[in-house]
Amino acid sequence: MYRHIVVTVDGSAATAEALQHAVHLARQSTAALTGVFVLDGNWADFIGNDWQSSKGARQGFLDHVRAEQEAQAVAAQDQFEIATAGLENAAFSLLGGDPTEELIQLANAPTTDLMIVSRCVFQVSGRPSLKALAKTLAQKATRPLLLLS
Repeated sequence: MYRHIVVTVDGSAATAEALQHAVHLARQSTAALTGVFVLDGNWADFIGNDWQSSKGARQGFLDHVRAEQEAQAVAAQDQFEIATAGLENAAFSLLGGDPTEELIQLANAPTTDLMIVSRCVFQVSGRPSLKALAKTLAQKATRPLLLLS
């Protein structure tokens, strides 16, 4: 039996199946369910400093990405709250940092009995390097992990 299930959500259709599966398992096992969205704080490192075509271009791009991610975080929370309506012990968590590192920490936490992840999570406004997120989690998770397409 599960006591605590963690599911990644990003507000997109790509994570709907993972969320539905997590809600179903939480209801069956009366487990606590945490929905997680990670604001990617590594865009500045990813794009570097050498691509600027004008003085404010880099900062303007970073501001645009941040605003896009914040809007996506709101959509993720809405998606989670709609899916978990009536479910006791459901909570949404907004984290910041490197999504891969944050999710590895959660996947390996002793309090996580199961992590459910869509293979396409964080693809809407995520860095291209996040396309390997599911593979990295599969390699580094020490607790049960369920990857859904």
